[in-house]
Amino acid sequence: MTTLAAQVAHPVGRASAYRVGNDGIARVLPWSGGITLNHRIGDRCVGLAGDHIEPGVSLHNNSREVTGGPNGPNLALMTYACVGNVARVVSGPAAGSRGIVTGKHGGVEHVIVDFPARVMRQMRIGDQIQIWSIGLGLRLLDHRDVTVLNCSPALLQRWGLRSEQGRLHVPVSHLVPAAIMGSGLGRPDAARGDYDIQLFDPVVRRRFRLDTLRFGDLVAIVHADTQFGRAYRRGAVTIGVVVHSDSTISGHGPGVVTLLTTREGTIRPRIDPNANLARVFGIRPAAAPRRYEPLAGGAPSRRSANPTARAIPPIRPPTRPLGRT
Repeated sequence: MTTLAAQVAHPVGRASAYRVGNDGIARVLPWSGGITLNHRIGDRCVGLAGDHIEPGVSLHNNSREVTGGPNGPNLALMTYACVGNVARVVSGPAAGSRGIVTGKHGGVEHVIVDFPARVMRQMRIGDQIQIWSIGLGLRLLDHRDVTVLNCSPALLQRWGLRSEQGRLHVPVSHLVPAAIMGSGLGRPDAARGDYDIQLFDPVVRRRFRLDTLRFGDLVAIVHADTQFGRAYRRGAVTIGVVVHSDSTISGHGPGVVTLLTTREGTIRPRIDPNANLARVFGIRPAAAPRRYEPLAGGAPSRRSANPTARAIPPIRPPTRPLGRT
């Protein structure tokens, strides 16, 4: 267990306030960073008037050390922090309050932490946060072909994993086809960043219920190998957690951080609507799954929806059908 330090990050801006969506519309929307007071794990992440919204509190380490690069402390924060780690406020009006790490957001390089709403209303930009990191280097000795990334022992213990006949059965809220994964491909940062689910195809979005995604949902990306970077590989399965909201920008969407991945098909996703960090850790009730239209999503026409849907092959892990709770 290693102690990490971070500060509450200010919201991030860019040179232009406008971001051009997949539909060609330029919008000015809230983006990443800061303290998001009205969205937490368990809440919907699709169709918000926002882009890459991070639920709860976004953290960054702005310090510099005498050795290493100028962003070395923040890269260490991004690498060491694991989903389910305990975080504690150590300065400001909310000092002493505790929360849990719920994700990491690559590119902007933020660690995301959930705190109770009353605590977040007391917190300030720049408040110091301490994280007790444990999970880096974790292995499953009974399933050596499964790589564990960004995952704390506390999450593994509470998740409801089952080992049966050499297979690891994992509760997930959604199945995601690897073919629609976007931003984050090509980056070797599966141990510290995320990659995005594109929601711009309305037929695929509805077929896999991706318009019901919530912050903190534990999802299975089928035919995705993220052991050493991110790649499409038939038979592979990656399990991750949704860490930020939908996006209007081509190639982007709800971000997923890898927790478990295998090339061998050992992982068997088991559909469970309650597979969400809010429920797993007993923090708050998760919102009931409900369909929301992305801002730049568009709707399928009645004429084209059925033929296209029939052309999409079913997504299943190899050799055995999915279970359902």
